[in-house]
Amino acid sequence: MAAGDDGRAAIGAAAMRKTLWRIIPLILVAYLFAYMDRVNVSFAAAEMNADLKFSATIYGLGSGLFFLGYALFEIPSNLLLVRFGAPPWIARIMVTWGLLSAGMMFVETPMQFYVLRFLLGVAEAGFFPGVITYFALWFPPCHRSRAVSRFYIAGPLASVVMGAMSGWLLSLDGTAGMHGWQWLFLAQGLPTVFVGLAVLAFLPDSPATVAWLDPAEKEWIAEELAREQRLIGGSASHDMLATLRNPRVLMFGAIGFTCIGAGITFTLSAPLVLAKATGLPIAEIGYLTAVGGLIGTAAMLAIGNRADHSGDRFFYASACAGVTAAAMFVIMLAPSPAVVVGAYLVLATVLFSISMLIASAWTEALPQREIAVGAAAINTISQVGAFVAPFAWGVATDASGSYTAGLAGTGLMMAASALLIMVMRGQVRAQALRAAAV
Repeated sequence: MAAGDDGRAAIGAAAMRKTLWRIIPLILVAYLFAYMDRVNVSFAAAEMNADLKFSATIYGLGSGLFFLGYALFEIPSNLLLVRFGAPPWIARIMVTWGLLSAGMMFVETPMQFYVLRFLLGVAEAGFFPGVITYFALWFPPCHRSRAVSRFYIAGPLASVVMGAMSGWLLSLDGTAGMHGWQWLFLAQGLPTVFVGLAVLAFLPDSPATVAWLDPAEKEWIAEELAREQRLIGGSASHDMLATLRNPRVLMFGAIGFTCIGAGITFTLSAPLVLAKATGLPIAEIGYLTAVGGLIGTAAMLAIGNRADHSGDRFFYASACAGVTAAAMFVIMLAPSPAVVVGAYLVLATVLFSISMLIASAWTEALPQREIAVGAAAINTISQVGAFVAPFAWGVATDASGSYTAGLAGTGLMMAASALLIMVMRGQVRAQALRAAAV
């Protein structure tokens, strides 16, 4: 390597080190609360469903309606993010969803449950694709999986926090005349508002606007992002409908529909499934979930680093999806409580890494001008899966009296996702080879 290349590498390393430390911690905390407020209903479910006389179908529909609201408002939200800038729009998202999440404590009827879950999805719409769009302004491809994995660990970390806190919050049942599940929604919803205000105050707009990067570091980021766009190729059209017709957008959407639909459906019912399969009380299930979250956090960091070094995010995503599918089938068979616990821990190790790796690859396949709409469109299709699958799970559970059909369905969805990811891998690699030959 030439001396000039050594100097350039040092500049890039310094730029990425500064950017990671200045941006990721706040985004990580924000996403932790996003994920926690999205799925804390899974820990509230046992007591809430019993207190309010909710069936599995009511719970499944209400849980899934979050993702319908999220899907319907995903693209408009990301377009508004582009218009107003990421920091103020992400802050708006967080303040509104925090208030609505805390408002879940007032639910008394199925309709109230449906409406609040739907509005919670509307409020949070655009958060995740907005963050991915924001990262595309800061992190070149060779650093993107590491960047995404370092904020995406908020998913498994949320499992740790919820597992550790939820048992105690539920034990407050009767305190101040409130149910334990009401305390859970209140304590995990309101802090989101304050995190949103911190995002507004401290999250920077773009590399060009910050003082903590020197001119050479800003230039390095700009040149690396420009190089990425040359490999992807220019956008044929800036029209929103053209972006929605992009075959890559549709393929990523199909991958998200299957893997996110299956993953979130299992997550929303995991405490109930594990309690029934193992006979453990809900407090101990919470600790099991916390252990799974810790393992998943460590695995995500390792997998993100390995994917960046290899440059093959799709292979690792497909492998993780295949392992997750196999673990779901083992849990479905439930040969013994010990085997179920082991299968769950394997699943928790790899589940969150799938969507992290796929989201990191969006910007490898889509031109810069299409990322905002394309990412939102992909996530919209994905969230439709996250609406349909929990509802189908609830109906199947009420009809059969067991979780077997639901686990079989989610396992098949995850296996299909593994195959689709490999198809997408072939398409992206062929495009990169054609671009490099020009």
